[in-house]
Amino acid sequence: MNTPAPDKPTVLGHGFYWQDISVGQKFRTFRRTVTETDLVNFINTTGMLEAIFIEAGYELGAIRGRPVPAALTYSLIEGFILQSMIQGTGLAMLELHKKILGPVVVGDTIGAEIEITALRPTSKNNRAIVTSRIDVYNQRNEMVLTYTATRMLAGRPGA
Repeated sequence: MNTPAPDKPTVLGHGFYWQDISVGQKFRTFRRTVTETDLVNFINTTGMLEAIFIEAGYELGAIRGRPVPAALTYSLIEGFILQSMIQGTGLAMLELHKKILGPVVVGDTIGAEIEITALRPTSKNNRAIVTSRIDVYNQRNEMVLTYTATRMLAGRPGA
């Protein structure tokens, strides 16, 4: 883990070095309720101004409630991962495969389970390629999104 020299304090929120995780290891994020403000800010920032997202009660929509783009759901979960697992150690997102399994609407509460599925140290620069499966659930414990992420993580300094 983030073990400093005896004269230096531990940095809160610092992510895992690749040496601190192993294949099969599982993590769970906090949960977060998706708000109308989240939806409005996201669609305005990205330009995803589709009728199902901008018109409350859109009559031709197939989803009840205020659906949010799956990209927003993914982004909120990646925010949790960045803030807790890879802050200061994540070097690059190398590959991403997503599958949307169900809708998320304003008012839903989402969280994720992460499993490390592969870890391969690189031949130089004290780095590793880490693959994980991320399953996103709503408040009813229904899986709404699953994705596999392959990232490059830094190694422990001096290792």
